[in-house]
Amino acid sequence: MHPALLIIDIQNDYFPGGAMELVGSNAAARNAAQLLAAFRARNRPVIHVQHIATEADAPFFRAGTTGADMHPDVTPQPHEIVVQKHYPNSFRETTLLQQLQALKVDSLVIVGMMTHMCVDSSVRAAADLGFECRLAHDACATCNLAANGRTVSAADVQASFIAALDGTFATVHSTSTFLHALENNTQ
Repeated sequence: MHPALLIIDIQNDYFPGGAMELVGSNAAARNAAQLLAAFRARNRPVIHVQHIATEADAPFFRAGTTGADMHPDVTPQPHEIVVQKHYPNSFRETTLLQQLQALKVDSLVIVGMMTHMCVDSSVRAAADLGFECRLAHDACATCNLAANGRTVSAADVQASFIAALDGTFATVHSTSTFLHALENNTQ
């Protein structure tokens, strides 16, 4: 197995003071940072995905803004790949698939933001492309959503999307479970 860590959209706009603050973004970023450190320590591939809005009046992730920058907890190192995207699916009209193929990656440990949008879209696409996907549920964050005049809490949104992905599109575990597997070379 040739795994890589895929970090999706852990960008400043999703944090307190940002243009689209998510619930639990700080905790999720800390967990993602632990996985990032473990992959780096083992010289395993890391790929960062950065969403850049194409509309000049976009509410967040506008090109050239601090909000679109990667969060300091997961700042890419110069040798790490950064793939820019303009859609929720990290594979759509990007070089991500070619980058993974060049690295001979066949499995992904995935972390990121927003669970219900970009993480969900990217996990499903990766599974459809034949990658074995593992999702660190506590290294992801989302927000409250509204539907039919009802507010759905971020905790319920998170639980629903994680449950939908688990078993069909990904194996879902906690960060600590993945770290334990890495320490024991079973990841």
